[in-house]
Amino acid sequence: MLHSAVEKTKIPEDDSPTYNAVELTKNGNVARIILEKQVYTLRITRSGKLILTK
Repeated sequence: MLHSAVEKTKIPEDDSPTYNAVELTKNGNVARIILEKQVYTLRITRSGKLILTK
């Protein structure tokens, strides 16, 4: 189930995949994303911003 703030978010109406960052991090603040043998780190900051680093 989506968090209430996410439920109120206007999601773009195209066919691109849309993900909840909190779900990607399994309610934590870090997730790893792999693209062509490279590992990226997606981090949710204390102020609620997203940072993607290699």
